[in-house]
Amino acid sequence: MARRKNSYVTLQQGSSVYYNSKHFVVVQLISLEHILAENVLTHEIKRLKISEVSTISSDTDTHKTSIIDAILDEDWRVAQERMAIIQPLVHKPGRTKADVEAVAKKYQLHINTIYKWLQLYEPNSLLTSLAPKTRKDAGTKKLPAEVEAIISACIEEEYLSKQRKSISTLYSVVALQCHQANLTAPHPNTVRNRVKVLSEQLRVTRRFGSKKAESQFGVTEGAFPHADYPLAVIQIDHTPVDLILVDDEYRLPIGRPWITLAIDVYSRMVVGVYISFDPPSATSTGICLSHAILPKDNWLALHDIAASWPCWGLPRTVHADNAKEFRGNMLQKACEEYSINLEWRPVARPHYGGHIERLLGTFAKEIHALPGTTFSNTKQREGYDSDKESALTLSEFERWLAILITESYHQKVHTGIGCSPLKKYEEGILGTKNTKGIGLPRRIEDEQTLMLNFLPYEERTVQDYGIRILDIYYFHDVLRVWINSTVEGRSKLKRLFICRVDPRDISVIWFFDPQLKTYFPIPYRNNTHPAMSLWELKAVRKQLKSEGNTEIDEEMIFCALEKMRQIEQDAVEKTKKSRRARQRRKSSQEKASTFLPSMKNTNAIQSAVTDIPKVQKPLPDDDDIQPFEEMIEVRPHD
Repeated sequence: MARRKNSYVTLQQGSSVYYNSKHFVVVQLISLEHILAENVLTHEIKRLKISEVSTISSDTDTHKTSIIDAILDEDWRVAQERMAIIQPLVHKPGRTKADVEAVAKKYQLHINTIYKWLQLYEPNSLLTSLAPKTRKDAGTKKLPAEVEAIISACIEEEYLSKQRKSISTLYSVVALQCHQANLTAPHPNTVRNRVKVLSEQLRVTRRFGSKKAESQFGVTEGAFPHADYPLAVIQIDHTPVDLILVDDEYRLPIGRPWITLAIDVYSRMVVGVYISFDPPSATSTGICLSHAILPKDNWLALHDIAASWPCWGLPRTVHADNAKEFRGNMLQKACEEYSINLEWRPVARPHYGGHIERLLGTFAKEIHALPGTTFSNTKQREGYDSDKESALTLSEFERWLAILITESYHQKVHTGIGCSPLKKYEEGILGTKNTKGIGLPRRIEDEQTLMLNFLPYEERTVQDYGIRILDIYYFHDVLRVWINSTVEGRSKLKRLFICRVDPRDISVIWFFDPQLKTYFPIPYRNNTHPAMSLWELKAVRKQLKSEGNTEIDEEMIFCALEKMRQIEQDAVEKTKKSRRARQRRKSSQEKASTFLPSMKNTNAIQSAVTDIPKVQKPLPDDDDIQPFEEMIEVRPHD
């Protein structure tokens, strides 16, 4: 069970922390990895490793804090509106009462309201902290979906146009359309707040054109705006690796992997990496971003690397590839929750990704010295048999790259910044004799929830048989209380629940309980079925459809999977494609198990729900399964 802890560990002089269940107070930050802290009982001063401290004691109940999947869409919009209002005041040095009064006056709000929102938001910097606590709070009014649709359409068609209509004109159009639809018009402030949450770049682009937006927000080659401190701007990019890898079992060639890399533009430090045989997607971007945000200690230990990689923390801005396959509601919403500004690289603007592309070029030169390299082109590869010379497995290459990053690249002087990336990062965090550092970034305390937030999700109903996703059934007792649940006030409309899915291993999904505000791992209903990845499932379904099957069920899927794996096994020594498929499956499941270990731990799944009251109701037999037509099918959000 994934329970929500305090979101951050804030480390500065005077901060309270816990180490081995003992209470300490931070005395001094001595490096990117260590602090000096005083035991509050014994007054002993100890040098503590940052990765081993927490801001909450082990017996603290951290069950009932907010989580993004618990927030309704309308409440999410309210939180966005409130964030847009207080944004100029958040963590503002030297903030005065006059500053707060000015914002309150601008938005016609009481000053106490602004202070309340700041008090809610600033301790953890989570957007969900600004959402209404319940739908029945005094003074809270929910707009009908029809009115929300009119507001959204009018903003899109009337306000975000070259006509540059004013907000008052926009409101007039909204009010007229509501009147024509026999609906009560919203308050003018509601429409005004919807406009306020639009990004300034979007506003300028749509109202004044791309040239003005480029001049106002654009960058020039060799520079990047606002990347003036560590984690201010992170760039993420993907590229195929110029290297043929071999499978783990036969050590035979299987093809080139993809690498997703994240760098801190200020220091040029590599902050996150993800390597896979799967093509780039929003999922690979999300996994790489999770790796960038979280501490690397466990990851380094897992790969048997003794080097230091002292990068963690939430970036202010993430710059990512603009391709449509990387865009997704999952990424956008997760970034909003953690107050990360997600920006997409403009099409035909190569300088926006210049820093990371140059870094990928630097790594390519090192990769070209490895056995099995494909070099950059056929001319360079002339006379070299990449398949024959290939020698490294995916895990071996991943370890090689991590060592290259931590022990070589981070340590060498970078000509663009005049020092090593690690030195630059250190100076930005801890400061120098002449400049003040920004201090250690806040560490995410609840790592599992963050990783889940950056995974794609489906919305599904809970039926007597459990949850069905792409004809695969999932069940656990924790679902019983939600069987046949309906939307409040609409008894005929089935309630939808968030289910997080790791595409690399779909044998377990993560069900979000909206009442407990907790994720639960839900395994296959039939636990004898083998684990598989989403790409395998899609391949099986495609094969079944090509054979003329119009109605596909779970048994057909796993029977076909077994046959296809047997064919693959028979061919594995003969064809690269079969070896690649086999290794892709193996690597996916291994990475999924290390990404969220409890997803592969049956005992963990069983123990995760021991504190949930069980309803004595038998698990339905196959004969009791409801018709598929009763399911409310929802397309994936990513």
